Amino acid sequence: MGKNNLKFNSKTIHGGQEPDKAYGAVMPPIYQTSTYAQTAPGKHNGYEYSRSANPTRTALEKSLASIENGNYGIAFGSGIAAIDAVIKLLSPGDEVISTSDLYGGSYRLFKQVYEKFGITFHFVDMANVNNIENYVTNNTKLIWVETPTNPMMNIIDIVAASKIAKKHSIPLAVDNTFATPYLQTPLDLGADIVMHSATKYLGGHSDVVMGALIVNDKELAEKLYFIQKASGAICGPMDSFLVLRGIKTLHVRMQRHCENGKAIAYYLKNHPKVEKVFWPGFESSPNYEIAKNQMKDFGGMLSFIPKGANYNNAIEIIKKLQVFTLAESLGGVESLAGHPASMTHASIPKEEREKSGIVDALIRLSIGIEDENDLIEDLEQAIG
Repeated sequence: MGKNNLKFNSKTIHGGQEPDKAYGAVMPPIYQTSTYAQTAPGKHNGYEYSRSANPTRTALEKSLASIENGNYGIAFGSGIAAIDAVIKLLSPGDEVISTSDLYGGSYRLFKQVYEKFGITFHFVDMANVNNIENYVTNNTKLIWVETPTNPMMNIIDIVAASKIAKKHSIPLAVDNTFATPYLQTPLDLGADIVMHSATKYLGGHSDVVMGALIVNDKELAEKLYFIQKASGAICGPMDSFLVLRGIKTLHVRMQRHCENGKAIAYYLKNHPKVEKVFWPGFESSPNYEIAKNQMKDFGGMLSFIPKGANYNNAIEIIKKLQVFTLAESLGGVESLAGHPASMTHASIPKEEREKSGIVDALIRLSIGIEDENDLIEDLEQAIG
């Protein structure tokens, strides 16, 4: 059978991996070194300086490519650094079509860093992907999709978006952070670039900050490796080791995240003091059929608005939580609660936030892998 034809649950452990060449170590060693001995100028074993490449990072990059069914993985110091590398493929005058409902850090990078260099960003409601076509011009050089979106859990049809992208010869990039390759593999659905904040589910233990890109096309990969080396936003060997270790349990963690996510989504939906729950697994959710087709399950992320959509009420609920931790980020084994308007999405102007549904009373939950009854009891005492 070989390691090239493994199912996903085996790929997380064995995909792209081989015992260390030096001593046969089963787990890739942490090559905590900046430079490498050369036998003559330019003669070495594939490594010369750790910004260019490091064996621990290489092992991680091979694993990333394997689990996303891609040919090339490129690891960065953060998810934003990975996005930054993609935007560096562009030139002044180029245009980007992005989903309107996206992570605040992505929005901030686009608007406050790159717009001043002459790149134009269009933020479009992609619930109906045909809206993308209305913004395509000869200058459109990238389509940026996030699905499920942060924090409204909207689903965007990757196959339909890829057809539009291919029709106009525009690269399609998909932020796959919320879903992970356990739930969907965008390259198989027609995307050209997959991005991860590996800080989240891939690392899975809230102990590392990292980003990743995965692509199939060799020419595109070479451009991104060049940007990685030239701009230097790399991850260190210890962080590479931690994410590689996290990936090995991704499949079992994601299964529990999904089980707990479903239980809590239905609990909140049936709660008399909850006005609305945003979770793609409800049959009544927009694009439910698309979610069902392109995802294996519905994930461990959800948002909700307490009855009356009162800001102060929402803050009181968050403050009363005991098992859920009030914190930025998501995707760790522990459950987290966040207030997007003042935390993850504070960099988006209020008027723009509210157009996407991010009202001041919205609470976002990252459902961990604790016992679901403990999580439900915590929400019960907090909501009252």
